[in-house]
Amino acid sequence: MNNSSHSSMKNQKVPFIVTIDGPSASGKTSVARGVAKKFGWNWISTGAFYRGLAYVAKLLQIDFESEFSEKINPLIEDKLIRLCQSSLWKVQMDPENTRVVFQGKDITNFIYREEVGEWASKVSLIESVRAHLLQAQRDCAQAGSGLVAEGRDCGSVIFPKAQVKIYLTASSSQRAERRALEEGSSPDLIKAAQKARDAQDSERKVAPLVIPEDSLVIDASSMDLNAVIQTVANTVLLKK
Repeated sequence: MNNSSHSSMKNQKVPFIVTIDGPSASGKTSVARGVAKKFGWNWISTGAFYRGLAYVAKLLQIDFESEFSEKINPLIEDKLIRLCQSSLWKVQMDPENTRVVFQGKDITNFIYREEVGEWASKVSLIESVRAHLLQAQRDCAQAGSGLVAEGRDCGSVIFPKAQVKIYLTASSSQRAERRALEEGSSPDLIKAAQKARDAQDSERKVAPLVIPEDSLVIDASSMDLNAVIQTVANTVLLKK
């Protein structure tokens, strides 16, 4: 895997980094996109690396689920590590979305399904996989004067020295309704899946979902999108 943001940092100003962490379907992507547009910066969904890896692994029939545990079968783990390093797929920053390309084909529309999120949550438990994807995620800050990174461990692990850290959450019902509307699914089924996935991500030993130190916590349950974007933008302006 490679991402398309590699460039030399020599003689460049340190980029301004905003991290937006939080549980699934809390609105992180929409907020990250909106904040990035306000400042003319890049944005990246770091979860796309895990979603892309998991989805491509499925396409290649790497059966990481059948015997899954945090001590995964070494043969399967080796296949996933090799896939992390493979040129078969890549993650690309884009003004509207974080894109995943497999063998030249854009597979982005497939990776944001709820079931792919569940697969991604499983592969993200594997410490060696996280280690192999970490630098590619950090390299996204090398392109441009600023970056908005959204995910589950952006402020705690990927960019712990980010100038602004946000933890975005919303009620479980609202989150489920949002994802169900996107997928045409049952809110109750989505809510149950999200609850299990959030628990798995919060309880994992490596880079768990936490509220990063020095974060501004925003509960978007009763806020519209523009209000959340403006709140984050105001926080950025105070730090610039």
